[in-house]
Amino acid sequence: MANLADNIEHIKESLPNITPTPPDLKPQVTPAELKSRLEWGEPGLTIIDVRERESFNYERITGAVAMPMEMLADTASSSLEFKRDIYLYGDTDEQTKQAASELRSRGFMNVAEIKGSLPAWKAIGGPTEGIASMEGPSGPSSVKKSESNVAARVGKQGDLEAKKAQQHR
Repeated sequence: MANLADNIEHIKESLPNITPTPPDLKPQVTPAELKSRLEWGEPGLTIIDVRERESFNYERITGAVAMPMEMLADTASSSLEFKRDIYLYGDTDEQTKQAASELRSRGFMNVAEIKGSLPAWKAIGGPTEGIASMEGPSGPSSVKKSESNVAARVGKQGDLEAKKAQQHR
């Protein structure tokens, strides 16, 4: 029986490692490098948007989480592992660099700055989400800007119901 176990171990050692591993994380990455990693399907990363909440809600990289600058270090420290791969972007490359520096000083080991931020991401066709995606040409054409607001749609429904009631009188 020991001979069989030895044979299995020998075969395992001689096989190539077929488990893919992501490339080493660099301090600065292009949007294309992030997109490639996402397309590869490796989930062990977090994309952080350090812009103000209003900008985040309007449009962001698909899957990004909001951690505005004033809350970044505390939020990241309480919710992320220090060894996790983190990709950051802000309004400008300077803001992104400042956010990365702050996280690195707090002990985060794998922090990458996305060069060119959201505009560069969009320029390579990277997917985005948020209010803008519902308004623009990439969003559903049947949804008008005023109809993207739930309250506006409910109000329209109420107006229709009132008109129907008047017609039946």
